[in-house]
Amino acid sequence: MNDSALITIGLPIALAIIMFGLGLSLTTDDFARVARSPRAVVIALVLQILVLPVIAFGLVVAFDLDPLLAVGVMLLAASPGGTTANLFSHLFRGDVALNVTLTAVNSVLAAVTIPLITNLAIGYFDADGELGLQLGKVMQVIAIVLIPVGIGMVVRRRNPGVAARADKPVRIFSIVVLVAVSVGAILGERDNIADYVQQVGLVTGLFCAISLGLGYGVTRLLDLDHRQAVACSMEIGIHNTTVALTIALSVLDSTEVAIPAAVYSILMYVLAASFGWAITRRHPAPATT
Repeated sequence: MNDSALITIGLPIALAIIMFGLGLSLTTDDFARVARSPRAVVIALVLQILVLPVIAFGLVVAFDLDPLLAVGVMLLAASPGGTTANLFSHLFRGDVALNVTLTAVNSVLAAVTIPLITNLAIGYFDADGELGLQLGKVMQVIAIVLIPVGIGMVVRRRNPGVAARADKPVRIFSIVVLVAVSVGAILGERDNIADYVQQVGLVTGLFCAISLGLGYGVTRLLDLDHRQAVACSMEIGIHNTTVALTIALSVLDSTEVAIPAAVYSILMYVLAASFGWAITRRHPAPATT
């Protein structure tokens, strides 16, 4: 499975299209907004880039995961939020503009944080052989994550009409790819999947629940308003698992490393929806928007 053209060529192309679609939804103003409301952005980024990997590391050590599954959890923790987080934030009355800003910044930072955190995990857990992200593979991550986002932003700037028309098809394509890759990863390890789910199901579920709670609770403790807290919670709790799956399968060439992201991609929708419903009930929408 891992050596097929579908995985080694098709999947990176699919992710590049998805990241291009993400770029179509971004403008330079999304980055400029950081300067206008830096506190919320900095808090969310610190939680996502620094705190989440520490939590993930603690969980995989506590549960004594297999080295490849542990690397998969760390890769998942390093993956940025995505457009799905924006959708959930909108559904639960979060500050969507903040989500868009965080997604934009994270899409740039991921090209650095993913190789860094993944390589540290591979070294620490002594994962097999040539699994590491060497320079060539790091450049591949940059090529499929960062460059398409930049191209999408250029297209939107020059032709907003094209960007608007492409938005819905790319979103549908993103969902189809995520489902197909998640199912493919699980089927690829079908002989071991029961053991893997038993090992990583609880870890990924806890990681998602902690991420959602941390994103909301810490930001509220630091006096961000409810809408900003919802945005941070969804951005931190809903990862772009397609990025993690693509890197695991096509760059690291390991189905086992992909399993945590595949399991997480299912759990995060259920947990994020439940969490959003719970905090919305406790904090009804104001009469005015």
